[in-house]
Amino acid sequence: MSTYTAESLKAELHDKGWRLTPQREVILKIFQDLESGKHLSAEDLQGVLATAGHQISLSTIYRTVKMMSRMGILRELELAEGHKHYEINSPAPHHHHHLICVSCNKTIEFKNDSILKIGNKTAQKEGYHLLDCQMSIHAICPRCQRSIV
Repeated sequence: MSTYTAESLKAELHDKGWRLTPQREVILKIFQDLESGKHLSAEDLQGVLATAGHQISLSTIYRTVKMMSRMGILRELELAEGHKHYEINSPAPHHHHHLICVSCNKTIEFKNDSILKIGNKTAQKEGYHLLDCQMSIHAICPRCQRSIV
């Protein structure tokens, strides 16, 4: 998978009969510029957009991040907070997974190439084109374990 640009997104949307709206372009840019390891919920994204001077409705944000997830541009993450978060779906060398504390929500990213290889092999075997492969491990971190006892 390659990194998306505004032009490649525009071409892919055009192929589907859609267009690259200014809102879609600015949302893509926010995720491209997002610090590595940072994840945004739709509400977080709305705050970032507002701070940058863009007034985009929450419903437009939800539709856009869902569409970009289905296209493989964004990764949709089920973190411990009970709502979805999103990050740019990086090419394979930067592919990572998440270890999440269900008590304090601390999230650690880790790499494991064998998970991606298994996902890719399984998808190819069934004739699928892999867009994303992620593992989320839900656990309790050492600090929260100490506070339980």
